[in-house]
Amino acid sequence: MTSVDEFVAIVRDEIGLPVTADDIARDLAELPGWDSVHLLTLLLIMERRTGRRISMPDVLEAKTLEQIYLLAVER
Repeated sequence: MTSVDEFVAIVRDEIGLPVTADDIARDLAELPGWDSVHLLTLLLIMERRTGRRISMPDVLEAKTLEQIYLLAVER
């Protein structure tokens, strides 16, 4: 995964939430339809896409999609 746009496309296409790049800074609780199942699904997708483990405790502490994205692309 190389860009925020690709990340947004994953959330939109694979998770099924109608988000845009403008939504990634919104609190997860403000995203229509967001729930804990989406969080776990996104974590698994990001691990599969990046080929590395992402800290579950860090993802659980994330308040926005942007924070999840940054966890996924950290090297």
